Amino acid sequence: MSFTDIFETSFLEGYAASEITGYKAIVCLLLCAAFGLYIFVAYRVLTRKSFFDKNFVISLPVIAVITGAIILTIQSNIVISLGMVGALSIVRFRTAIKDPIDLAFLFWAISVGIICGAGLALIAVILSVIITVGMFFLDWFTLGKASKLLVINASHAGLEEEIMKVTENYCKYHNVKSRTISNKEFDMVVEVRLTKERELISEIAQIAGVSSVSLLAHDGEVTF
Repeated sequence: MSFTDIFETSFLEGYAASEITGYKAIVCLLLCAAFGLYIFVAYRVLTRKSFFDKNFVISLPVIAVITGAIILTIQSNIVISLGMVGALSIVRFRTAIKDPIDLAFLFWAISVGIICGAGLALIAVILSVIITVGMFFLDWFTLGKASKLLVINASHAGLEEEIMKVTENYCKYHNVKSRTISNKEFDMVVEVRLTKERELISEIAQIAGVSSVSLLAHDGEVTF
């Protein structure tokens, strides 16, 4: 076949369209929607975020359906698929993904859309089961305990030694992150890893000269 033959009508007619019936398209899109809703539920259960982007969560099933429709279109007509490649190549997404787990769910939604669009729903089922079980296992099997920040406000810097003695009794790991000394007060932030949180806070609060004690959580960071 010469280079000129590529542009002949007979060549394009041979690859112009494959048989994509309305029934097949509807079933494919319904499967994509079902998997998308499953990913939606899995995101809410696995992440357990008090604050989350509602628009992002809603977009997960929508992305799965759109991706499935694109794959169906590419299968049905080679000319349209080439045009779609050119059209999608100019699309740029500027939305910043702050949490890596959000990126994982985004790729999950795109993947099931591609797989269902290709007519391989069984693979999408297997993939979803493996991802769900894997995420639950990794979430349960934590590699380390998340550190927290102990924020202490005291009357003077001389109380630091006594505060650190109490902290060492409850914490296997502790690290002073900052010290702020002014004329009338002393502020200190300590990174700690502990289990008896209430006991530590109560004992430090009983020290004469300590005006306030706060324990703040990290955003999912883990200290080994």
